[in-house]
Amino acid sequence: MSQEFKRFPAVEKSIADIEERDVRVRVTGTVIDNQGNTCVLDDGTGRISVTFDTPLELKAKLVRVIGRVMPFENGVELRGEIIQNMEGLDLYVFKKLSSIK
Repeated sequence: MSQEFKRFPAVEKSIADIEERDVRVRVTGTVIDNQGNTCVLDDGTGRISVTFDTPLELKAKLVRVIGRVMPFENGVELRGEIIQNMEGLDLYVFKKLSSIK
């Protein structure tokens, strides 16, 4: 009998809405800083630091990050699991569709 590893789903959130009780989130934003294995994302509602296990070689400015929420001194940061290039995304349409819930 095999054991299955299940993760919590990554919930789409704006940076301003991320709370310490969240487990995994998806955020889409612009990379405003990138140093080593850490980047800072801005989605228009706020900024968040994302740390990965390995150094990043980002070519895209617009990305989606899936990560675990970690408590930090003045709020939260993300422990990045996945980063996706979203350069072809129409951000205006994306935000409009995200607001329809």
